[in-house]
Amino acid sequence: MNAVPGTAWTDSGDERATVYHRRQFWLAVGTLLITIACLAAVLGGGLTHWTIPGPPPPWWVHVAALAVVLGVGLKLLTLPLDWARGYWLPKRFGLLHQPFGRWCWDRVKAGAIGGLLALAAVEIVYGFLRVSPWWWLWAALILFVGSLLLTVVVPVWIIPLFYRLVPLEDAALNERLLELARRGGVAVVGVWVADQSRKSRTANAALTGLGRTRRILLFDTLIAEFTPEEIESVLAHELGHHVHGDVRRGLLIHGALLLATFWTADGLLRTTSAWFGFQGSADPAGLPLLALILLFLGLMAAPLANGFSRRIEIQADDFALATTRNSRAFVSAMERLASLNLAERRPHRLKEFFLYSHPSIDRRIKRAERFLSPHPISPQGGEEKR
Repeated sequence: MNAVPGTAWTDSGDERATVYHRRQFWLAVGTLLITIACLAAVLGGGLTHWTIPGPPPPWWVHVAALAVVLGVGLKLLTLPLDWARGYWLPKRFGLLHQPFGRWCWDRVKAGAIGGLLALAAVEIVYGFLRVSPWWWLWAALILFVGSLLLTVVVPVWIIPLFYRLVPLEDAALNERLLELARRGGVAVVGVWVADQSRKSRTANAALTGLGRTRRILLFDTLIAEFTPEEIESVLAHELGHHVHGDVRRGLLIHGALLLATFWTADGLLRTTSAWFGFQGSADPAGLPLLALILLFLGLMAAPLANGFSRRIEIQADDFALATTRNSRAFVSAMERLASLNLAERRPHRLKEFFLYSHPSIDRRIKRAERFLSPHPISPQGGEEKR
């Protein structure tokens, strides 16, 4: 039996995970509702119609000013819930041990990066709205290229802002993982270790970047808590994504959803702009309307994206099992990950369908256990025919 830090009650790890994720869910719902209510209030109150005396500013200044005011206002309104979701609740359940000041600094850095990227995206959208009825196509293409560039630069420029990265010192483990990558036909530039233990007990591994920036990244918590066979199983799953071209497929699916979202938003924006007194779709005052439209379309698209993600995660699991031929190490790695990361092992089917980008831990374990059956799983997914 395990006691939740800071509480007077005791329960099992599965019950703790259920309670933790239930609270996270309702905090996320609260954040969403506050966001919708705030945007609706700004839109219904006509607050973005206010003008500053004097010559009107250039359109891009107008767009930037509205975006910054809306973004900062929403961040301040949801700040208590963000604190509860990101710091108080993980701390209470023993997942997080990062000092509050350092946690705040990480949030500031993440907010600055995310805010600048969001501002650039808004300027791109309104720039094309002003010049072309095909804005949804050109904006989606530009943002797709931006996503591709981010995939390349994240391991080089972004991750080091949040972690200290050092080459893996364990020569035997380093060679074992590099050999695994060579067997999978995935070229990597090396194995790095991130100091996750400074922040949290959670463990994971990743294969980040593309081409010459592709590298193996291990949390130091993974190295400390897992056997070499288990680490190999976790990494083999990540290698499976690259062998199957999941980064490319993911970017293409993301681009297709972005294109469909912008195309639908174009029709909705043209239909509804006049209802609120905006001077066409390109009127910067319509930013909260566009934000609401994109928010609702994003919520509708999320189950499709999550369904695709769960499918490729299953295929990556199958690749790991077929490559390592060690289902026991895979199962024990899943058990350790569930415990360290406080994963919800058996979520409701509807919750998994709408919200989960990965199959539940129990489903992954049961599939791995079937690997020992007379019809083993092939590296491409599914069972080998005999």
